[in-house]
Amino acid sequence: MADKVYPMTQEGKEKLENELEQLKTVKRGEIVERIKIARSFGDLSENSEYESAKDEQAFVEGRIATIENMIRFAQIIDNDGVDEDEISIGKTVAFTELPDGEEEEYVIVGSAEANPFEGKISNESPIAQSLIGHKLGEEVLITTPGGDMRVKITKVIA
Repeated sequence: MADKVYPMTQEGKEKLENELEQLKTVKRGEIVERIKIARSFGDLSENSEYESAKDEQAFVEGRIATIENMIRFAQIIDNDGVDEDEISIGKTVAFTELPDGEEEEYVIVGSAEANPFEGKISNESPIAQSLIGHKLGEEVLITTPGGDMRVKITKVIA
């Protein structure tokens, strides 16, 4: 089976690298210290502090492995061959739902960087999949699990 490629911006890759560094150099040490303290409390079979620290250690190690994999298979998005007004990964797009909706604005990023609370949507999301390849001023039908909506693209920023 082929490994998954993780499309992302250079900024997104750097953010992952910083998180990885923080987890390896700071968080690991904090957890090891928590485990050492919890062991000093005695009986490990009924030691909730020890169990909590071991659970956190497992989570952190899993996150480290995930980030290392994402960085290893990162594909930095290069929009050099894409028209300025064409929507692609790494660009900010604004659209208005027709006939009279409010303007919404998103940055289309790879799944590794997606964070809807920051206005960053995955290129794999229904909205992004519908918009990618379209241009400023076009009307697009977006099909989502919540239903269809027709939008007009009002802004595309590289």
